[in-house]
Amino acid sequence: TAPSSCLVTEWGEWDECSASCGTGMKRRHRMIKMTPADGSMCKAETTEAEKCMMPECPIDCELTEWSQWSECNTSCGKGHMIRTRMIKIEPQFGGTACPETVQRTKCRVRKCLRGPGMEKRRWKEAR
Repeated sequence: TAPSSCLVTEWGEWDECSASCGTGMKRRHRMIKMTPADGSMCKAETTEAEKCMMPECPIDCELTEWSQWSECNTSCGKGHMIRTRMIKIEPQFGGTACPETVQRTKCRVRKCLRGPGMEKRRWKEAR
């Protein structure tokens, strides 16, 4: 061996990938057995790193905020209102599914005044 060379061990096993999904890094190491005889620094690399690919990371569903409630769908009596939200990101690779995107709730507008109702009232008053 030349005076400025150093002795190193074989490379060790690769570490586990730093990521559990997607892209990460893995490293392996070796040690310096003997430094150069002339007292200079050992220039041999003791750590090696490379990229590692794991399965794709799950992507969860993402939604917009709820819209405002719609107007009641009737002009009198019982009806319903709805509100909606949009899907911004569809789930992928086992990510969480999207919850409901439409909600419906009851609403009541003033009582309806219908012909038959008026007749019943008159009939009751006449009794």
